[in-house]
Amino acid sequence: MISHDGFLISAPEYNSSITGVLKNTIDWVSRPDDDDETPLAAFRGKVVILMSASPGALGGLSGLVHLRSILDNLGCIVLPQQVAIPKANEAFREDGALIDERRHDRIVGLGRTLVDTTSRLLQ
Repeated sequence: MISHDGFLISAPEYNSSITGVLKNTIDWVSRPDDDDETPLAAFRGKVVILMSASPGALGGLSGLVHLRSILDNLGCIVLPQQVAIPKANEAFREDGALIDERRHDRIVGLGRTLVDTTSRLLQ
């Protein structure tokens, strides 16, 4: 994660928060690997954009609020754009594609926004 300039994180929501696995991953990655590594090197100054999917009516928005707070505290630049897919159990075709093409386009737009913003910040 240290070698990357930005992240698109798709986070499931469990009981209005992020999963234990995601939180544990963030916690372990936030620790220096050795004495030469800067604390929080995997996160500080990285550009992040968020998305979620949930069978609930809000699509995981409550979990994204928690995730945004955690990443902001770790020094990430968390972009305001995000996508949440409500009723995820009904939102996808059997091949895994989203039924709603507008939602698909919004997710593609997230990726573009992440790349564009990260590129501008690195210039």
